Order: sequence, then C-alpha cells, then structure tokens
Amino acid sequence: MHNDEQITIGLVSISDRAYDGSYEDQGIPALTGWLSAAITNPCRFESRLIPDEKEQIEKTLLELIEEERCPLIFTTGGTGPTRRDVTPEATLAIGTKEMPGLAEQMRQISLHFVPTAVLSRQVAVIREDPDHSTLILNLPGRPGAIRQTLEGVRDADGNLRVPGIFTAIPYCIELIGGPFITTDPAISPAWRPGKATPEQK
Repeated sequence: MHNDEQITIGLVSISDRAYDGSYEDQGIPALTGWLSAAITNPCRFESRLIPDEKEQIEKTLLELIEEERCPLIFTTGGTGPTRRDVTPEATLAIGTKEMPGLAEQMRQISLHFVPTAVLSRQVAVIREDPDHSTLILNLPGRPGAIRQTLEGVRDADGNLRVPGIFTAIPYCIELIGGPFITTDPAISPAWRPGKATPEQK
C-alpha cells in the first residue's frame, strides 16, 4: 500500500573523524538507502554531519524539530562508552518522554550479531512541543548494524525471526500526531492494532 502523505525525516551522523574528513561518513547513506526502500510515502531527508559535541548535538536536534518540523529523527554514532560518546546525553537533554522499550529492543537485536552490543548506551525519546511532537532514536554507527536494527533478524532463507524496531515506528508516529507512514512489508511490515489504513486514521 502506498501513501501520498509526505514525511520529513531528520538524519544526524555524529562522528569527529567523519566531520573533519578523516573518513567518509557511511551512516547517512545507509539510513537514506534503507528508509527510501522501506517507506512507501514520499520522503524528504534533512541530513546533518556533526562532531561529538553535546551542545552541537542538542542544537542540531532542536533545529530539525523546530525549524524543519521532523516527526522522526535518527542519529547514528556516539553511543559507546568512550569520553567522546555523548549522543545519549544530548538526546535525553532535549527529550520530554523516554521510550525505553525501543532502546532495549535495539540492543537485543544487535546481540544476535555482536556480544559488544551490551556496551551501547543508545536511547529513544519523544520531544513534545505545544503543536508538534518528534520521535528521536539513537542508532549504531555501522551501516550493517543500522540495517539490522531497523529491519530485524532474518534466518538463512531470509525469513524474519525477530522484527526490527521500525515495525513499531509508524504507529508511534501516528500516536504522537505525525503523518501516516506506510511501508514495504517485504522489508519492514508496519504493525498497527486492527491493521488501520489511512482512511481509518
């Protein structure tokens, strides 16, 4: 099912080395590619590449929320235990409501692939302004891990064993007043109670 309602998605890659040109950022291309394939709505992506600086991260997130009015923002990078990893702190600082289930599931999915997933401190929050709300999620930095987190765990035949977090995101966006998101079920089915359609919104 296709939906003509446009969604603006914020993408923030947080990396000192990518920002200073030491290597090419891979997080934003990975996110753009997966989301473009999974979402059947028209999408507009607002992308930012910034260093691991808490104030800069907060400022960028608020810009995407207040100026670009993104109902959904993904960050990538900066969620580990090192001193420079401050993405979770910045995300929590601008959030008004934490969504721990999403963060827990991200780590559970990653544990199917790497035991070091327990070291990730990624969080998910909602930012509630008077006339607008935004869901913000911290994703891993590696392209493969981004896809796994969003899409889930598949067996050798490609069958989905553990749903990715994106399965629940369209319904969450709907609940906080955002656009109705439809997806390609072969990549990421969108679960809603009663399988609601845009006409039932």
